Amino acid sequence: MFKQLKPFAALCVAAGIAFSLAGCGGKDEAAAPKEASAAKTLTIGVSPVPGGDIMNFLKPRFTEKGVELKVVEFSDYIQPNMALADKSLDANFFQHKPYLDDFMKQHNLRLESLVPVFIAPIAVYSKTLKDPKAIPDGASVSIPNDPTNGGRALLLLQHLGLIKLNDPNNLFVTPADIVENPKNLKIIEVEAAQLPRSLDDVAMGVINCNFALGAGLNPVKDSIAIEAKDSPYANVVAIRAGEASRPEIQTLKELMNSPELRKFIEEKYQGSLLPTF
Repeated sequence: MFKQLKPFAALCVAAGIAFSLAGCGGKDEAAAPKEASAAKTLTIGVSPVPGGDIMNFLKPRFTEKGVELKVVEFSDYIQPNMALADKSLDANFFQHKPYLDDFMKQHNLRLESLVPVFIAPIAVYSKTLKDPKAIPDGASVSIPNDPTNGGRALLLLQHLGLIKLNDPNNLFVTPADIVENPKNLKIIEVEAAQLPRSLDDVAMGVINCNFALGAGLNPVKDSIAIEAKDSPYANVVAIRAGEASRPEIQTLKELMNSPELRKFIEEKYQGSLLPTF
């Protein structure tokens, strides 16, 4: 499922802004309120990289289709889903499907995946090692502290032969599920956004793609091991359940799987993001 390679955010949280348009006046202005009310606004929450880059690229396309796109950046994995649930956002774009499913279960939310967009491979980075198998006995390894990405990191470590898990197919394994650890590695769970900084203190770290890119690390060029293309962790656009038929949501779905976006992803990220469409 994985392949090994040779050597391949702390951004502010913003709040969504709602607005209304009103018109008044005489005969010359009679048409203005009608035009304003016909305008559609779509507010989407994203991680700055790559979500923010992608949505800002698409902004002109939304305008052409009569939709004003508002992009709100978040630096964590909690608030975008909570803001979507409380209707501060119309959609979000920062997470893979297993994380969304687990988050909905844990928080009793009614959200759904609108469309998959890309796979952002999780990868292993180190400031001292060129081969993860050369890690010394007793060394520390940092992994994400959220359930799905933590399990994803452990599955990669298992594939590399560094640990063995009690269920090799469980996407939600934790360090407690490690049954063999021949090098006595110390697994350090770290908030995902802080993983790039952790590299100064550990032998190697398993870092989510968006936070790696935000720290100037290219998963293809800078990692020492990376997921393969058959990863089940496709990043999706999430919406509230039952709202897929809204016209602006349909526009979002269309543009998120458009040829223009595929070309943008392939040219900008050079293989570190893999389109699913």
